[in-house]
Amino acid sequence: MPLSGNDLDLLARTIELAGHGLGRVHPNPVVGAVIVQDGEVVGEGWHAEHGGQHAEVAAIAATPPDRLAGATMYVSLEPCCHHGKTPPCTDAILAAGIARIVVASDDPSEKANGRGLGTLRDEGVIVDVADGDVARRARRMNQAFRKHARTGKPWVLFKSAMTIDGKVATRTGDSKWISCEESRALAHTWRASVDAVVVGIGTALADDPQLTARVERDDGLQLKQPRRVVFDSTARLPLDGHLVAEAPEIALTIVVSRAAPRTAVAGLVAAGAEVIVATGSNESARISSALAQLGERGITGVLLEGGPHLAGAFSDAGEIDEIRLFLAPLVVGGSGARDPLAGQGVDRIEDATRARELQCERVGEDLLISATIEEW
Repeated sequence: MPLSGNDLDLLARTIELAGHGLGRVHPNPVVGAVIVQDGEVVGEGWHAEHGGQHAEVAAIAATPPDRLAGATMYVSLEPCCHHGKTPPCTDAILAAGIARIVVASDDPSEKANGRGLGTLRDEGVIVDVADGDVARRARRMNQAFRKHARTGKPWVLFKSAMTIDGKVATRTGDSKWISCEESRALAHTWRASVDAVVVGIGTALADDPQLTARVERDDGLQLKQPRRVVFDSTARLPLDGHLVAEAPEIALTIVVSRAAPRTAVAGLVAAGAEVIVATGSNESARISSALAQLGERGITGVLLEGGPHLAGAFSDAGEIDEIRLFLAPLVVGGSGARDPLAGQGVDRIEDATRARELQCERVGEDLLISATIEEW
């Protein structure tokens, strides 16, 4: 039976609630839930913190006990049916006496993938699953979780700032600052929403960055900083820079090749950094190798802030899932000024990567262009 307009509105509310968990629950997915009895919303909840209550359990806890039996639950993601840091949500739903559940999107992970819904159906719960726009919106909120579940690799968001004439730096390499203050603040919220921030050794040497998320949490809790990842094939990262100096407190991973000197690698490890060796006969293969190893460590989503060389290598490898470009009201000019993507690129326009979706919005004095390359 097709979902009603009211069903779709309530699913949209679960997606809104799920947004409260962004940057707080990864590598878990963000989830929101609403409970309705006799046409009235009687309880709401969301997954608020990694290791804490899942959205379904939070919504049940927020509902008066006498309004649970026979109620309908709306949830943005298929309920889990396995024991993890918390018991299965399907157990809580059955114990509460929920009669119907309406789900916005599936959970593609190996431990779920329809099992939770099958469990509920077997116990007599009416299960309805959405499609169309509301389902897509729910899936988009958890792209990192979904890609990691399906491929074992992290979802990759490439962020850059460029001038009107498409340059990310002048011919001398100067790039501070192309984007406005509001854009840079927004980029920090993106750092807080992923598991890792990725740069190349060129950026690390030129800027000595910290790569931390400098945002305030509104609940007073300490922000979980993303892992810093540096692609540094020959282990040149200085031991006295910000990244290595803070490695004991904020996780740092250095991606090297087999050509990296052992003494340099040993120095990085002794300073508290993790070193992984990317294998493969070319740069694209080594990018894919590194991402697979990061995925094995539980990294589900990364923000790629590398310069043109690393960004181009990721693009050539087909490992960019979304692009967000700040377009600033500046003109640099000059044939030696730098473009956002280097690498090999394509020979013909017909071979170019076409974005699945394109959006544009104003941020301060900049324009933010967001392009979805792959959907999971």
